[in-house]
Amino acid sequence: MDGSTTVDGFGLLPALQRLDAILARAVDAAAGVYGAAAGADPYRGLVIGPDEVARLLRRDPGEPLLHVADPEDAGPIDAHGRELAWLGRTFELTPFDLDLLVLAIAPELDLRYERLYAYLQDDATRRRPSVDLALNLLCASAAARIEARTRVAPDAPLLRHRLLQLVVDPAQPHQPLLARSLRADEQVLHLTIGQSTLDSRLASCAALVPARRALASLALDPATRRALPLRAIRAASQTAPPPRLYLHGPPGAGQRAAAEALAGEAGLPLLVVDLDRALRAETPPEELIGVAFREAWFRGGAILLTGCDSLRDEAGRVARERLLEEVSGSRVLTMLAGREPWAPAGQLLERPAGVAVVPFPVPDAATRRRSWEQALAADGIEVDTDVVASLAAHYRLTASRIAEAGTSVRNRVEWMGGEVSAADLFAAARAQSGQDLAAFARRIDRVFRWDDLILPAGALEQLRELRDRAAQRERVLVEWGFDEVLALGRGICALFAGPSGTGKTMAADVLAGELELDLYKIDLATVISKYIGETEKNLERVFVAAESSNAVLFFDEADAIFGKRSEVRDSHDRYANIEIAYLLQRMEQYDGIAILATNLRENLDEAFLRRLHFIVEFPMPDEAHRERMWRQFLPAKAPVDGSIDYPFLARQFRLAGGNIKNIVLAAAYLAAAGGDRIGMPHLIRATWREHQKLGRLLSELDLGDYAEPAERRRP
Repeated sequence: MDGSTTVDGFGLLPALQRLDAILARAVDAAAGVYGAAAGADPYRGLVIGPDEVARLLRRDPGEPLLHVADPEDAGPIDAHGRELAWLGRTFELTPFDLDLLVLAIAPELDLRYERLYAYLQDDATRRRPSVDLALNLLCASAAARIEARTRVAPDAPLLRHRLLQLVVDPAQPHQPLLARSLRADEQVLHLTIGQSTLDSRLASCAALVPARRALASLALDPATRRALPLRAIRAASQTAPPPRLYLHGPPGAGQRAAAEALAGEAGLPLLVVDLDRALRAETPPEELIGVAFREAWFRGGAILLTGCDSLRDEAGRVARERLLEEVSGSRVLTMLAGREPWAPAGQLLERPAGVAVVPFPVPDAATRRRSWEQALAADGIEVDTDVVASLAAHYRLTASRIAEAGTSVRNRVEWMGGEVSAADLFAAARAQSGQDLAAFARRIDRVFRWDDLILPAGALEQLRELRDRAAQRERVLVEWGFDEVLALGRGICALFAGPSGTGKTMAADVLAGELELDLYKIDLATVISKYIGETEKNLERVFVAAESSNAVLFFDEADAIFGKRSEVRDSHDRYANIEIAYLLQRMEQYDGIAILATNLRENLDEAFLRRLHFIVEFPMPDEAHRERMWRQFLPAKAPVDGSIDYPFLARQFRLAGGNIKNIVLAAAYLAAAGGDRIGMPHLIRATWREHQKLGRLLSELDLGDYAEPAERRRP
């Protein structure tokens, strides 16, 4: 509706003119009710004198004081205006009900009505019409007044449909019905005057959006496109009930763009409501849901409610029940969006909701490629097709995050100058990955390369096979059709087993770097819970976040959560086994790359081992590998004494790479503190300290010719 439309343009002016005539006669009648000198009395309404008491006692009980009959009063409903007449037909309102609405609406259009109402109520502070004033104005007898009270009862159409509110003075919470003020609902006011402004209660959580793209232009998964009931949607404004869809998938998978396009196909405006924000609004969320559905209906539009998962816990129970009621009785094209499967509580509804589920999965490589092409074209970025194909293959991003990545690169180039490179696009894609994992995991900076790994040839070969499998997944699964014969197991799960410090984290770092993916180490403190069922919920959040984060998941000390099932002796054992069984199932469903690291392979459940694609052993390094480590961990820039005996260090101390790295770093600090070059005395002293940390004692025989420097520095 055009916000400049006049009141008369909606036929409301005749209703107000009729109200003016009623009020004019009431003012004349008031002179007899309140006395001829009432208007000049400065204490009128504040002091009750003997004369006024006498006048009150002379009245008949329930007598309508201000009503004066007029032959023109009983006009047809349409005389109230086109929109009011529509309300009357839709909600089965009587002419009396419509008069009550006009009384309540009038002060919103002209403040002179406030002064008139205050005068007629004999109280300058009462500027809104009360139930008593309405009955006095509109009822011809005491019996009519009593009967009319039913029109403002809680089950009457005006209040049941929330068209009219009875406002109680906060200073008098137990006000009688007659003293309560009439207030038209904000949406009713907007409807009757043709105002296009969004209801103020929805301002913090809703917006009206135009149809910006055609459905054919969207990069949608083929299964999604097939599931859209286009014929019913295009006829949504004529069919009853109109379609009700649940757009099921991770946030940002294209649900909003599809909803906008579907509303455009139906020729309808779209009201988008964020239920996450609704839960934080001042107005109760269940009320906001009702307001939102009626807003869409009054506007003749469609509605999309996002964040439906936020209503699944106990705190959202009332709002969830209200949502189901509104959906089941919706008169508009209704679309809901959520990650969890649709599970309506049918026993709570008088009628089924009839919701059709439309899948919005994480887009496949082909769909991602189309999204990249569209996003880069929209941002005016030209890159080789090979780069686009690599971005689509490596990063399992949703359409919204792909668009955000493209825009961020364009902005950086505009602000800083230069050309867009493939490295810029890969960096932007990585920045969009892993956002959902931040609450559960810590991103590990990628700093190592293949040359930094000092492992047996067999382990290195397995790591390269793992890398190649991850790099070629899209070709094998999609182009070669293997995903059509695999119900589960499309992801890659590897176990890195070996003592602490043997390079498991470093190997995961190298693999992530080779694949241009981020590495996230799962924080077990945020996952494991002592409360029954909470660990599974936390792990589900981790896997769901990881599936849209395009990251390598790294579970260190995996035996803490992937341990063996035990014999059931009590309820704790039973729930622990249920937890492990859940993990077995969830790992098999996971589509990403997960690496489990453990120092104790024998503690892992055998069922996990059967589901692993790679098991890479990280043994304690032999003497040759240890010598390489001693040499490699000393940077080329470091001031090193040429007399370091690398063969002795490698032969004499059977340590893992992590321990050797600690020793070299400690020796560097000792040398820096003494103003020396890094030499054997510093390395021997640091080796002594590292063995102390490990709970081992070194003898003079262990230190050989270097025992004396160590003895002098022994604490």
